[in-house]
Amino acid sequence: MIRTLLLTAAFSMTVSHAFAQQAADAVSPEAAISLKAKISGETVKAQKWMVAVANPLAAEAAANVLREGGSATDAAVAAQVMLGLVEPQSSGLGGGAFVVYYDAQTKELITLDGRETAPLAATPRLFQDENGEPLRFFSAVVGGRSVGTPGTPALLKHMHEKWGKRSWGELLQPAIDTAMKGFKVSPRLAGLVKLDSARLSTSTSAAAYFMPNGAPIKTGDVLVNQPYAKTLTSLQAGINEFYSGEIAKNIVATVNNHPSNPGVLSLQDFESYTVKTRKPVCAPFLGREVCGMGPPSSGALTVGQILSLSENAEIGLHPPNHPNAWRIFGDASRLAFADRGRYMADSDYVPMPTKGLLKPDYIKARSKLLKTDKALTQVAPGEPEWDHAFLQGDDESLELPSTSHFSIVDAAGNAVSMTTTIENAFGSRLMVDGFLLNNELTDFSFKTHNNGAPIANRVEPGKRPRSSMSPTIVMKDGKPELIIGSPGGSRIIGYVAKTIMANQLWNMNIQAAINMPHLVNRFGTYDVEAGTDAEKLVPALERMGFEVKVRSLNSGLHAIAINADGTLEGGADPRREGIVIGE
Repeated sequence: MIRTLLLTAAFSMTVSHAFAQQAADAVSPEAAISLKAKISGETVKAQKWMVAVANPLAAEAAANVLREGGSATDAAVAAQVMLGLVEPQSSGLGGGAFVVYYDAQTKELITLDGRETAPLAATPRLFQDENGEPLRFFSAVVGGRSVGTPGTPALLKHMHEKWGKRSWGELLQPAIDTAMKGFKVSPRLAGLVKLDSARLSTSTSAAAYFMPNGAPIKTGDVLVNQPYAKTLTSLQAGINEFYSGEIAKNIVATVNNHPSNPGVLSLQDFESYTVKTRKPVCAPFLGREVCGMGPPSSGALTVGQILSLSENAEIGLHPPNHPNAWRIFGDASRLAFADRGRYMADSDYVPMPTKGLLKPDYIKARSKLLKTDKALTQVAPGEPEWDHAFLQGDDESLELPSTSHFSIVDAAGNAVSMTTTIENAFGSRLMVDGFLLNNELTDFSFKTHNNGAPIANRVEPGKRPRSSMSPTIVMKDGKPELIIGSPGGSRIIGYVAKTIMANQLWNMNIQAAINMPHLVNRFGTYDVEAGTDAEKLVPALERMGFEVKVRSLNSGLHAIAINADGTLEGGADPRREGIVIGE
């Protein structure tokens, strides 16, 4: 018996062009969807397999693979290439992704880094003007300067070669067919195109696709993408065409020949790109291990710190609607984000105290700061244990990824948690061969030093920019218990941490945990989700000393909980268009 949960709603957005971490509080990576039109929905239950994906067409493509005996990896390939067609503003072939994978046969947890890389010709001044001052954010984004070497095609092929069961070419065919016959434009895509039409109009190819006849596409329009079908058809024989053939040449030419904001990509960047297998980063929480992607992602470390700090500060003494619970959670997040800004970056380039940041003694010492009844007046990075001495400055990067997340469990018990992105909504706004190119390089710090100390997340040739993407698998007794992740810029970390806490500390089912209102504090301002019961907490939080801003918050959580008896329960975020399908 297949049950499907469909969640749709309407739009609102606030945009700022300011550059700095605090300014990021006023900017959303994509338009936020109001909760007013959400349907409460039951948690979807299944016995064999399940997918939770951000778009119905992509979810159905993945589900069809699992119905026919494919693996979780096969379903992930089908989902991603369809998402690149029907949700192009969020992810696609021109972007990158992180994967946390559980192998049911070996009982092993593996993380794969398909993050974009900086061109080998990049310099520390890439995002600075002639006076050495940081560029304004969107001045850097729109055009070729912001484009990194895409990693998603290589990641998908790498996954398939390791764990795929169905033929590679067969998995691409549904997206090819849909691109050729066309698909109906969703409310979200139509709304985002309308909001971003000015920037999209700067690219001839993007404007022609998203604004035919000069007008933005509308909900229900049928959109055909023959160039994308042609690209996927060429990739059915393998990904060489993307990394050393005509597609690579077309991307490099488009990026480097941009008339006002050219980039510095080369064919060598494509030919040298590799997917990296990295060691998972796991943090203890309530007798479980919360595991995710390590550097260059800040996700697992920061989610892990928030949960461990909160547990050590005895957040469990409070119910989920108690102001003290959110005082602890908010200031735990601020402490974690302070460490994130100081220490976290691509560890292939910058030494990192990864073990020290999650060491029990360090967490215990930092959590003592939370044993008060007031908001912290000052928050600074801690001093975790290092293997060696190192001096770093605090980061000032502005991360606004337009991202998607999906969670998949197959009949054999293999699990995929994959967060995928092209960074800002519609990326660099450059479109090549039917897909958009990322603006991932603007996830680097535009400044290289702070008060004379080097910034860990500065631009360097071949380096991968720091990310907040937090694909997560929660392990209990050596088995996966929860597969989860979300889009949402640096707020991803708070969305994921809150939902894990709601599910596992406050015993909410996974759909209720996702639906639970968001309260997110990264740099001092406490974001409280508008139109929800969380607004009732505002007076108490303000009395505690927090600066509070009520706003729409743009998550896209998709999660699968695995019960002790092996049954599956899935949830999709009512703030987006996702669905859960299981059997």
